[in-house]
Amino acid sequence: MTDLIHDSTETDETQAATKAAVFASAERLFALHGFQNVSVRDITADAGVNLASVNYHFGSKDALLFEIFRRRTAELNRERVRMLHEANGRHDGKPPVREILEALFAPPLKWADPENDRRISVQFIIRARSEGTAEMREALQNDVSHLERFANALIAARPDLPREEVYWRLHFCLGMVHNNRFAEFDRLHHLSGGATREGDAQALLKRMVDFAEAGFLA
Repeated sequence: MTDLIHDSTETDETQAATKAAVFASAERLFALHGFQNVSVRDITADAGVNLASVNYHFGSKDALLFEIFRRRTAELNRERVRMLHEANGRHDGKPPVREILEALFAPPLKWADPENDRRISVQFIIRARSEGTAEMREALQNDVSHLERFANALIAARPDLPREEVYWRLHFCLGMVHNNRFAEFDRLHHLSGGATREGDAQALLKRMVDFAEAGFLA
């Protein structure tokens, strides 16, 4: 039973390292194998730490899941808002539709690039949308503060459109983000008979922005 007892003599630095190791292992295992297929024992074994570490540092497996979700979505949305803020600065507070959409699309596409270490974080967030806990689902449904910034920017960029129409078009754009994953391009490659093989994040971003901009300008 000794592996179930947390060592209270650990230094603050050691505890921080243990917590970080648990976080990193959990994020990767959950992203790759799914939330229900990974146990606390799997996480601590992968991290090389005491079995009690998850409960000690996070409270429970569900609390660990939510902490990963909360931290990664906050980081991603900060990148989006930063890009939108920069676009506002370039255009006296009224950026064009294209730059608003680039700010919405670019951060998740950059993270999802197979060459980017953050791709695991994107895979985790994708899992959260379909496999997440009740707390995650509630956050996804109700935490829309960052999206309000994009909605308001798009309303200002297209004042001729009814507000309801802007919200619908933004919703369709979010669907593009959620369903454009590098892992799914093999399917598109087969569908197109080999005509499409997308491994370039910048080229994909341009395609997405071209398509979404046309929808907003229609």
